[in-house]
Amino acid sequence: MRAMPHVAAPPDRVLHAFGLAPAPIRPAASGLINRTWHVQSRDGRPLVLQRVNRIFPPAIHRDIDALTAHLAAKGLPTPRLVPAADGALWAEHDGGVWRVLTHVEGVTFDAAETPDRAREAGAVLGRFHAAVRDFDYTPSNARLGVHDTAKHLERLRAALEANVPPAEVEATRPLADAVFALAARLPPLPRTPDRLVHGDPKISNIVFDAATGRGICLIDLDTLARMPVTLELGDALRSWCNPAAEDAREARFDAALFEAALEGYAAAAPDLLEPDEARAVPAATLTIAVELAARFCTDAIEDRYFAYDPDRYPSRPAHNRARAAGQLALARDIAAALPALDETVARIFRLSARPS
Repeated sequence: MRAMPHVAAPPDRVLHAFGLAPAPIRPAASGLINRTWHVQSRDGRPLVLQRVNRIFPPAIHRDIDALTAHLAAKGLPTPRLVPAADGALWAEHDGGVWRVLTHVEGVTFDAAETPDRAREAGAVLGRFHAAVRDFDYTPSNARLGVHDTAKHLERLRAALEANVPPAEVEATRPLADAVFALAARLPPLPRTPDRLVHGDPKISNIVFDAATGRGICLIDLDTLARMPVTLELGDALRSWCNPAAEDAREARFDAALFEAALEGYAAAAPDLLEPDEARAVPAATLTIAVELAARFCTDAIEDRYFAYDPDRYPSRPAHNRARAAGQLALARDIAAALPALDETVARIFRLSARPS
């Protein structure tokens, strides 16, 4: 999916702050939150420049620096922050926060598409979770409630009741009603300990080797958080197992991609998940799809969070309604497949029968 097209070039003062060459500068083709450009250092080294969305406090860069140092020490590929000329991890200019990262050579995708790619994505996430298992670190940006489904549903109700703007409310209401109906039937999730997780493991946040197809690493590390790992896996799988793009109304859940992704994860992180965590993965996947549909509906009314593609949609609300419709279609597919998905999880993670 293309997001934030026609982005103006970064200001010269920012380029100077990081010692970047004035050319070539190429806007990245994807990304929902941070504005991103492919740039070069003055000696020709490829780098990535980002203007960080204001939802992230500047202190997250200390989190990223600590995390990537830990990952690198474990031998995992990872982008690293490149300090500004004054040694700071970020630079501030004209009300914005800017950063530079090393470039990880590879490609990203908007959909997993094949079992091999899903398996590689699962392996990347499994290696990440295994690597941070012993990383005793509390992120500065706690992101409390990021997957508090009840909170997101209440926010949607509040947006509908505000009735401003009324046209967007009425256009979104049928989708919101469908969200509430699905949410009322969500299976309960077990209480499990929080773990350190990436926080946004969608397929477009994984870099793959263009030649071999092997998964390399996770990027966009702003969302580091502590939460139940089941929610992280649910978020990943609702993204990876939809062969269509996130805003495609014909979204569907591919059980073969689900199986391959969990095979890759289990092979890369054997014995990481506790039985209750593993058993909850299908229900968590359904929960996150419904939750994300609620978030897209809310932004279709509030019109202030997710980026949109003006080449394909007349407005952010229109794009977010398409995204919500896609997540609803995905959620219905997951709900219908839950018994089979439970069996897949039990086989891959060698789970005994659930205690009565």
